[in-house]
Amino acid sequence: MFFLPVIFIFIIFYFALLAGLFFLLKLGLIAFAFQRIGLSGETVFLLLLLCLAGSGVNIPLKKLSSEQIVPPATIDFFGWKFRIPASRYRQSTILAINLGGAVIPTILSFFLIFRWWPLWPYFLLATAIVALLVKLVARPVKGLGIATPALYPPLVASLASFLIAFLSPLEAQSLPALAYVCGTLGTLIGADLLNLRKIAGLGAPVASIGGAGTFDGVFLTGIMAVLLTSL
Repeated sequence: MFFLPVIFIFIIFYFALLAGLFFLLKLGLIAFAFQRIGLSGETVFLLLLLCLAGSGVNIPLKKLSSEQIVPPATIDFFGWKFRIPASRYRQSTILAINLGGAVIPTILSFFLIFRWWPLWPYFLLATAIVALLVKLVARPVKGLGIATPALYPPLVASLASFLIAFLSPLEAQSLPALAYVCGTLGTLIGADLLNLRKIAGLGAPVASIGGAGTFDGVFLTGIMAVLLTSL
């Protein structure tokens, strides 16, 4: 017979085990994706460590300021009407870039471009397609930043990669690299860089390019695009 506190301990242990297994599975998928773009096991391990260490590091880039106007309002209080005049106030947002979620993936993307340099026109075309399509659906969210549907960027990146591979003489082993580059840089450009003017008025104290951590935003898009093109 199990007493109530013991059952709670088993439940906590069970969910902790599930969380650990999910984390290990995610690490395994990320390692597999890195290997698909031609990185060695030692390089994959080093990149994972760097991304994990840099996931909580947001590098400030600039301070954005904006002026917000609160429109006039009328309040009805037990038959008495009070008119509140319009007011203005200034707010600021720190624009930052996440080390593990944006800086490292961007460096890796340029490394892949130089590694497959003869294919640079295809990398450029795929990145432009993804940036345009992501820009069309990216929406500013008050108090948060620029948001896109979670699966949309990697799906667009994988479809753009398949389309370009079908219409051009790309080698099969270059397809995951193409998907990673256009997914990473296309999302970075389409969702973040092309919407910088909208960030100042969103009311978020910090707007971090690349997401709040390692497995968010730009980083996750590139990984998922590689996995989708590897199916």
